[in-house]
Parts: sequence; structure tokens; C-alpha cells
Amino acid sequence: MRSFVIGDVHGCLDELTCMLTSLPLESSDRLIFLGDYIDRGPDSKSVVSYLIEHERKGKQEHIFLKGNHEDMFLSYLGLAGRHGDMFLFNGGGATLASYGLFPRDSASADALSAIPSEHLRFFQSLKTHYLLDSYLCVHAGIDPWKPLSQQQEEDLLWIRDEFILNPHPLPYTVLFGHTPRPEVLFHLPYKIGLDTGLVYGNQLTCLEVEEKVLYQINRGRKKMTRRPVGNVWEQVDRSH
Repeated sequence: MRSFVIGDVHGCLDELTCMLTSLPLESSDRLIFLGDYIDRGPDSKSVVSYLIEHERKGKQEHIFLKGNHEDMFLSYLGLAGRHGDMFLFNGGGATLASYGLFPRDSASADALSAIPSEHLRFFQSLKTHYLLDSYLCVHAGIDPWKPLSQQQEEDLLWIRDEFILNPHPLPYTVLFGHTPRPEVLFHLPYKIGLDTGLVYGNQLTCLEVEEKVLYQINRGRKKMTRRPVGNVWEQVDRSH
């Protein structure tokens, strides 16, 4: 079984579709999505529909993690989550537009009813993290001073520099998104950052963990590139 870990999509349907139809997937493989499927990009609703349908029709195992943007959206809708008051300031208007809604300071009953029940179930079923052997998949990162059992969801979905810049040893390598970079973040021990800023005109990134291969698609392009990264992976693995 191979594991493919995919970074932040942010409403960019074309690149997501191209990637999932181009990856060399087998029925025994596993797809792990690091969250932030919505906001900022033009096709949030279609991205969610596509992911639901891909899981339904595909033979691979699908693991969908929650991002901070799903957290804000659920809070905005009054269902759960945090920081709903920040939703519109963080690209939420594009998500509402994809559902045929107009941005408002707070969601109305009409807004909630406009979201398909299948989509609501998707958002509410998202996991906060996923352990993959010696790797931890999570949207934002972790509090480096706490064991996994004591992590707060706030940190798993929202943390940045306190996690990325902290050299504290970890019992696993963390595969995360959330913080966009021009290139995959390989140079820090215990951490690999896979948000390469697709919605800002850069790339969608997927990491095949076992074979240490990087797959990427540039924004607006229809061709996926493949690059072995075992050589740069060594500096991450040396930390263990």
C-alpha cells in the first residue's frame, strides 16, 4: 500500500482533477488530504462534490483532514468550529459565491439550507490528524511540547511559527499544509510542509511517502510533474 498526501486545494478544481486523474494510483493505495479544500479559489462547492464522488467511485482509501478554513466555515454556519467571525476575511466570500450565496456578517438560515446535506456531512466528518507509521499527517502542525494525546484542535488546525520554527525533537515526521511556501518545506527536521500556494498562482503538491516522490501541478496547467526527493528527504530523516 502506498500513501499519497495532498496539500491545500483552496477551491482550485481544475488542478485537483488533473492531479487525481494523473497520479499512478492502484486500488490498494491511500489518499490523504491535508485540509483547506475551500475558500479563496473559484470552485469550492465543486471541489467538495468532486472529492465526495472520488471517494464513492474510487477503490483507494480516502482520509480527509480538517483545515482551519473548514473550521471557520462550520463556525460561520453556526454548527461548530472556531473563528467564524474571520471567515469572510479569509476568502470565505468565494466559498459562499460557489454555493450561490452572498457574503453577510453572519450566516442566515437560508445560507445553511443552501449547503447540500452531503457537503455538511463531509465537513463535519473531517479528521483532525492521521498517523501513518512514523509520520503524522495534520493540517497546520502540533504543539511541539505536548504528546499527541494532549494536542488541542486549535493547534492542529491553526498553529504556525510556534511549530515550524521550533527545533524540539518529535517522535515522528509531521506532514502538514496550512503555511504556503514557494517550494515544499524540506529543510527543517521532523517536518515537511506541502502547501505550495496553489491558489496564489503556484502549485498543488502531492507527496508519495513510501517511494519519496513529489508530484506537482502548476496553477492553470494541465500537466503533472514527477520528481524523486529521496536526496532532500535525508536531512529530515537524520533527525530521528
